[in-house]
This record gives sequence, C-alpha cells and structure tokens, in this order.
Amino acid sequence: MTVSSTKILPESEVTPRLSHGDGDHERFSHYADKNKITESYVTGSPVRALCGKVWVPSRDPKKYPVCPECKEIYEGLPKGEPSGE
Repeated sequence: MTVSSTKILPESEVTPRLSHGDGDHERFSHYADKNKITESYVTGSPVRALCGKVWVPSRDPKKYPVCPECKEIYEGLPKGEPSGE
C-alpha cells in the first residue's frame, strides 16, 4: 500500500510578474510584416507579430508604446541592403 502526503509550503511574499503576458499585448503596438498588416485592414484576417501575438489590427499604433518583445526581436534581425532608389 502506498501512502502519499501533502506538504504545505510556508506563506511567502508575492512578487508581481513583470513580464508581458497575454493581457499586456493589448497595451502595445506590435511589429509585423507591413504587407500583412495592410491586407488585414482590408480583409480583417489576423496577423502574427514578431512576439507571437495574433490579432486583427484596428487601432492607431502611434497611440501605444512599442511592444518590448517585438522591439528586441526587430533590433536583432539582420539589416537589409539599401534599395538604391
């Protein structure tokens, strides 16, 4: 016969989680492919941001701060060649 026991952990102070979980995504503007964003405005189809958020763009992104995850990923991408135009 197996007997299991439950341990009760002592209470500890709760530290707020300062990550950008799902709820925070709504408070930021996100980076995504410009053509897909334009298409989404026309068709209403969702797009995926660099950070992984999937949404249908509908608000002015200039009214919100840039998503820190998107910004970090974008800054880590290799720079493209100048178009020469």
